[in-house]
Amino acid sequence: MSELHKFIFEGLPVRGMLVRLTEGWREVLARRRVAGGYPSEVQDLLGQMLAAGVLMQGNIKFNGALVLQIFGDGPLKLAVAEVQSDLSFRATATFGPAGAGAVPAGASLSQMVNVDNQGRCAITLDPKDRLPGQQPYQGVVPLFGDHHEKLDKLSEVLEHYMLQSEQLDTCLVLAANAEVAAGLLIQRLPVMGQGNLAGQLDRDANEDQIGRSEDYQRIAMLAATLKPQELLSLGADEILHRLFWQESLTRYEPLRPRFACSCSRQRVSGMLRGLGAAEVEQILAEQGRVEVGCEFCGVLYHFDAVDAAQIFTEGSKPPAPGGVH
Repeated sequence: MSELHKFIFEGLPVRGMLVRLTEGWREVLARRRVAGGYPSEVQDLLGQMLAAGVLMQGNIKFNGALVLQIFGDGPLKLAVAEVQSDLSFRATATFGPAGAGAVPAGASLSQMVNVDNQGRCAITLDPKDRLPGQQPYQGVVPLFGDHHEKLDKLSEVLEHYMLQSEQLDTCLVLAANAEVAAGLLIQRLPVMGQGNLAGQLDRDANEDQIGRSEDYQRIAMLAATLKPQELLSLGADEILHRLFWQESLTRYEPLRPRFACSCSRQRVSGMLRGLGAAEVEQILAEQGRVEVGCEFCGVLYHFDAVDAAQIFTEGSKPPAPGGVH
């Protein structure tokens, strides 16, 4: 069963999370196999993105969708992992004109999306109940480091993002195969109120900060020894015991991430309404019906001429008193 385990290191400013996605991840892949499936390199990247997305959503407890996107100038056009506040998730990938077959066997992240350093990673926070005029928050980072070296691991990209955008030291270990998508996150907690009234650190506070940094570095080094195969094959209890048996951990009740898709006939109707009546009528004239497939879950929505007429009739109705349609 898919699980997200949260824990803290007692007496230290360090927290951690461990996620294992099993049946939900297999559901993502099973729905894609109807359309031919993903190359193994893309499959593993998507699994790592989902594991990272669940870790990040579980970390910030954001009331809305956290969307992780990788895109660039390679054969893989776009990879998307979306995680809602209840830890339901979905993922998809699209390819360039040459299709999925253009992804080289054994391709690295750079070879898939960052051939000429045009690759980007975007993290979007889309609030569930947006206020008027409110826009989603989005942070974008390139797929290269501070010295313009290409980053070939998703974990490195996200560690770089967290340090740049959130000023949080983070260690990530990610892995995926056709059965499991998993990840381990270790993060140093920010320490508040270390300055005196004059805004300067005194000697004791500075020494305390150095000690806290050393505590994080020690735990992060232990986490980095975890091999991908161990992350995929071992249970949470065994992983945490192997890595941190000398540390005092406080663990919380595990959470249950799951696959779910937010697509619906109503949402697709809204999308068709946005296309406009003329374009929808043209599709109907050419094909006899409008067929829209969800990129995430593979569900097909069909609309005939009567359905289309109803969409635009409903869309033209004025709102009823009190804003109820």
